[in-house]
Formats: sequence, structure tokens, C-alpha cells
Amino acid sequence: MAERIAEEKINQIRQSVDIVEIISEYVQLKKQGRNYFGLCPFHGENSPSFSVSTDKQIYHCFGCGAGGNVFSFLMELEGISFLEAAVKLAEKANVDLQVNFSVNGKGKSVSPELQSMLDAHELLRKFYHHLLVNTKDGQHALEYLLNRGFTRESIDKFQIGYSLNSWDFVYKFLAKRDFLPEIMEKAGLIIKRERDGTYFDRFRDRIMFPIFDRNGNCIAFSGRSLGADEPKYLNSPETVIFNKSKILYNFHLAKPNIRKLQQAVLFEGFADVIAADKSGVENGIATMGTSLTEEHITLIRQNTESITICFDSDKAGIEAAFRAGNMLIDAGCSIKVSMMSDGLDPDEYIKKNGPEKFRNEVIGASHTWMAFKFLYFRRGKNLQIEGDRLAYIETILKEISKLTKAVEKDHYLRQLASEFSISLDALQQQLKQVFFTEKKKSHGQTPPINKPSVRAKQDKKLKPAHYTAERRLIAHMLRNRDTAYRVQDLLRGNTFNIDEHQAIITYLIGFYEEHMNPDSSAFLTYIQDDNLRRIVADIEMMSINEELSSQELTDYIKQVLNYQKLLKIKEKEVEQKEAERQSDFSKAAAIGNEIIQLRKSL
Repeated sequence: MAERIAEEKINQIRQSVDIVEIISEYVQLKKQGRNYFGLCPFHGENSPSFSVSTDKQIYHCFGCGAGGNVFSFLMELEGISFLEAAVKLAEKANVDLQVNFSVNGKGKSVSPELQSMLDAHELLRKFYHHLLVNTKDGQHALEYLLNRGFTRESIDKFQIGYSLNSWDFVYKFLAKRDFLPEIMEKAGLIIKRERDGTYFDRFRDRIMFPIFDRNGNCIAFSGRSLGADEPKYLNSPETVIFNKSKILYNFHLAKPNIRKLQQAVLFEGFADVIAADKSGVENGIATMGTSLTEEHITLIRQNTESITICFDSDKAGIEAAFRAGNMLIDAGCSIKVSMMSDGLDPDEYIKKNGPEKFRNEVIGASHTWMAFKFLYFRRGKNLQIEGDRLAYIETILKEISKLTKAVEKDHYLRQLASEFSISLDALQQQLKQVFFTEKKKSHGQTPPINKPSVRAKQDKKLKPAHYTAERRLIAHMLRNRDTAYRVQDLLRGNTFNIDEHQAIITYLIGFYEEHMNPDSSAFLTYIQDDNLRRIVADIEMMSINEELSSQELTDYIKQVLNYQKLLKIKEKEVEQKEAERQSDFSKAAAIGNEIIQLRKSL
């Protein structure tokens, strides 16, 4: 592995890629003024505070303080080194680095053990698919799938395969290719017998559905039995490369369509995703047999805020949709819920009613979240009975009281009034009572704990004058080489009071010794310290005057230099009080004169 990439190559990469395009692959960005804003991928938030500057080719989060250039973005988000980020960006920019640097094809280096796991999964994915579509051994499995409505296009697109009805074929197949059995066991592909320490295949005589991570790496399998064998679905165990709470099925294929349509359709299982895709719904994703998690939501929200939930229409599916919907709403998403008749799941509905009806009458006719709650809370109630009816109305009023838009409140109140022939005025009065009752209940309660951030929120307290002055000086120095040298001269050998600020201008003067022109992105690469990079990105996003007047410059320098004098005055005041305490009044008077002179110099 090469230890260093030539600086001219780094510059070539930086000039060839657009930070907005790169970050847009991970974060949904919207243009506001000159910059782009989105939800920060480094900490949980509901309001966009993550800013990307096209002009400066840098990013900064005003919430958690993350900041840097395109290299540091990939380094921090994917946990990769600078060299690995450079390789990944070079591939996108078609820049020949002329170095021998080995990564896994996605810009990230991994340990030999993890790479072996990934390689084994990729090899088996291809092998299983080949067995299904090209061999006599897989012919019965292929016919099984085709008879159940799968098409060759879907089988190829989702790389569906077949595992042989053998106890040790995969074990021997991998062993012949120098895959260590103990690592393959950790990968969940084979199982070790306790009685004699030998190994056997985990998957036998099953339809194989490969599971991919967000980058398209095969990391696990789900095997479906062909007959009555139990379990019906046998999944890979959780491993170091496969964590169900972080994986969304089909995300790597659906992501472009999610971004294009600005909507994701969330299903319960991969069979529904495949069936929906075949019917033209190509922005479908699914959890891997688990409830929706915060990690899933973060991944979705990086790409869209609009989600349609399409779960089974039986009792369990409706309950799951309600739980998922509440989590998504709490995360600031805009959601709808698709409902199907007769307790069907999406796969069954499509087989019964056809793809067009599914697209138009299920996905296209999705309920708003509030409309879904109207249906959800009436389940199990007999609205012909007065008690059930009043309880239902009270529950719905509580839900309406949570709405923030007056038009929505009015719409659903009128709907409730019409359905139960109740006066709109009475419902509005009742809604006010419900609102104040709920507000009173919540008053004084401990607020809910938000998702922990990678970094603590930035301190928003008012900063002292010298702190602000130093930051504004740095902001002007970053934009103008001559200003940087002028500030250095005016400081007359003194340093900035904040250690990080002094470190930044030391780096900056060194940078200007090698570069004639300011370059925010290049300077961030020049800096070796991650914390300093974040501070520079923060300062770069400050709004300052285009021209730095002499008076403004003098005022900033004065604030910087005066701070040391103020500290000295405080120190002298302590000494003066100590002299007075010891009744050394002549010394106290002398110190008093020093304090007067220091104050005059401010």
C-alpha cells in the first residue's frame, strides 16, 4: 500500500469533484441562498442544520460542529482513512493516482478476516444464482419460483439463487478456495458440530435471497424452504458484517428511485419488496424481520422525508404500521399508510388484484397519518354503542389536538362532526379542553431523551469580545493572503488568546508560504487536526463584510491584545487585596498605580 499520494493528485481530485454531488449521495440537500442544507448525518436532528458550500467546497453542521471538505466528510462518515477517501474520490473523478492501494472496491479498507467474509458471500451469491438459473440441480427451484409469479427479470435483478440439498457442499466449496472454516462459521455460512468439531452447511435445498448493505456488498442470506420444511425462512445470524437493526433490504437498488421520487415505500419483508418492484414500485425497502429502528430511520431520512408504510393488513401488520408511523413522525418525517383489504399482504394483494390496482388503489391511494389513526383507533370498538362511540371521539380529539396546522385540525373536526352528526362548535370547545388537559399533563414532565449525538451540541452562549474578534480575523485571513500577513504584523509578536485559534493561524501562515491564493478546501486538507478542521469550517461559514476596513481591523486587534491586559488587571487586583489584608499599604498603593496604568492602555 502506498504511504503517500502526490499533492498534485490530491489537488486534481479536489478540483474534479463537487462536494455537493458527493454529499448528496448520503444526505438529502436543498438549496437555500448560496448554500445547500440538509439533516446532519453525524448526529440525530429533526431540523436541517447541516450546510454545504459550493463556493468554498466545504461543509459545516451548526448543531454538532462537524465540518471539513469532501475528504474529511468521507473519512468521518464511513470511518476510512485519508488515503482510502482519496482512492474513492479518485475513482469518481477518473483520476489515475498512479499508486498501488488496495481497498474493497467501495473505498474502505477492512481487515483480512472481514474481507474474507465479504468475498465468501459474494462468491456464494454468484454460485447460488448460477445454480438456480443455469443447472439441472436448480431447475425444480426455478420452476417453483416461476409458478409463484416470479419473473426472470426479478430473479436476475435481486440475484435470487438456490442452495444444493447437501450437508457439506458449501463447506468443501469454500475450503477448496482457501476460506478458513472458523471464519466462515463466524460469517454464518457454515455451522460447527459440537460432538466432533466438523462443519456442515447452514443452507440446504432452499431458495436463496441475498442481502446487501447500502454499498451493494452481499453480507447475508435468507433461505426459503421449497416445501413444508421448517423454518419457512432461515436467515443468516447476525455477524460483524450483518446487523439487522442497520440493514434495509433493497436499499442499494431503491436509493436512486427514492431520491428521484422523493419518497420511500416501507414494507415488512423482502417478498413484498420484490413483488412491488415487479409491479412498478421501485422505491421499496424493508426491514429484515425486525421492528423499525433509529438506525433505519436515520438512513431513510438522509434520502427522503416522505415515507409510505405498506405493511400487512392483518392485526399484527396494522399494529406494526402504527408503531413505525409514530417513530417516523417523531423523527420529523411526512408519512402515509397504504391499506389493503381482506387481511392480505402486498405480495398476496398483487397476485390477486394485479400490479396496476396495487399501484393506483393501494400505494396511490394511501391514507394520511391522521386518516390512518381514524381507522386504527376504531378497531375493536362497536360505534353503535354509546360508550364506545364517546371513547373513540375523545381519543380522536386527542390526536387532532396534536396537529400543528389549523387547516388540518378544521378538516378532521368537520369529518368527525359529519360522521357522528355532532355540532362543530361542540367539537371545537371539546378540542380546547383536550388541548389544555394534555398540556397540563405534560407540564413538568421530563422531556423525552433524543437520540444521542456523535458530538455534543455546540455551546451557543454569548462569547467574549476577544473570542469573536479572533474568529472574525481568522475569517478574513482565510479569504485574503495579504490580510493574514497584515494581522501577523499588527500582533507584534503576541499570539491569539484561544489556543485553537493560534494553531489555525500558524497552519494558515504555513499554507500561504506554499500557496499564493486562498483555498478553503485545500487548507482543510493541509490541517492535520480534526478538531481544527471543524473550527475552520465553522469560521468559513461566518457572515463577514466583503472588505475589511482599517478601523474594523484595528478594533479586532485591540480586542485581542486587550484581553491579556484585562487578565493582568485581575491578577493585580488579587495581589492588591492580599497586600491590604497583610496591612502592607505601600505595596497596595504601588499595585494600584500599576492597575491604573494598565486600564489607561486599554
